[in-house]
Amino acid sequence: MEFLIITGLSGGGKSQAADIIEDLDFYCVDNMPAALIPRFAELCAATKGRYEKVALVTDVREKNGFTEIIEALQELKATGFGYRILFMEADDRTIVKRYKESRRPHPLAKKGMSIESAIESERSLIRPIRDMADYIVNTSHLTLGQLRNELYTLFAENTPHRGITVNVMSFGFKYGMPLDADLVFDVRFLPNPYYVEELRLHSGLDADVRDYVFGFKQTTDFMDKLVDMIEFLIPLYIEEGKYSLTIAIGCTGGRHRSVAVATALGEHLRCMDYNVADINRDLNKGG
Repeated sequence: MEFLIITGLSGGGKSQAADIIEDLDFYCVDNMPAALIPRFAELCAATKGRYEKVALVTDVREKNGFTEIIEALQELKATGFGYRILFMEADDRTIVKRYKESRRPHPLAKKGMSIESAIESERSLIRPIRDMADYIVNTSHLTLGQLRNELYTLFAENTPHRGITVNVMSFGFKYGMPLDADLVFDVRFLPNPYYVEELRLHSGLDADVRDYVFGFKQTTDFMDKLVDMIEFLIPLYIEEGKYSLTIAIGCTGGRHRSVAVATALGEHLRCMDYNVADINRDLNKGG
């Protein structure tokens, strides 16, 4: 069982880290009392594989917070449970700014105490945990996308494009634009197989329709430019933290040209090791 403890400074980015880690198929529990961590580990182990990857977020909000965390980790080690610690932090200026923006009090700030003093106190309390950490991530200058990339690098399987799913959708303009599309391309300028009698009842999934559509130079020229643009854009979307990208290809009825082009684009992206989902929204609506 993979057991990850997410901790660190208040305002250091633990909640954002937990959200990202959850996307990596970890079972996440936020703000678990430290004293319960060993019992929880035993319960997870008793499920015999149901919870293979578990992440627990814990911090100083509870009484005797970090003393109890250290004791809990010692008990985990003594009972044979392996674990890793992800420590999230940021510089004082960034943490102060985050608390001012959220308008929430620092958990260690007592009456009359400044945020700066509370942060200093927490740094002192938390230092032993930081020294034990397997990973230390400073979020002071990270965008959410950059944080996502860093955590994927640390905890995701080693695949080149693990950070995004690309939905390639065909659709018909006569049925309306897809509301969830990030990028929309109109291929109604291509020759239409609908007007070829022997192709009318077929679709862009059929070889004869695809051969017809790609038998024109404007189609191959368009595909070259489309693929070049998509290959350029996807890494930039990943860098900004986008986990899902929907590329919509539209023709009149969503049955012939858009399906052929979307299918070809999806096949190309799979060859580049992207996680691709094919969606032919209007394929069976009459063309």
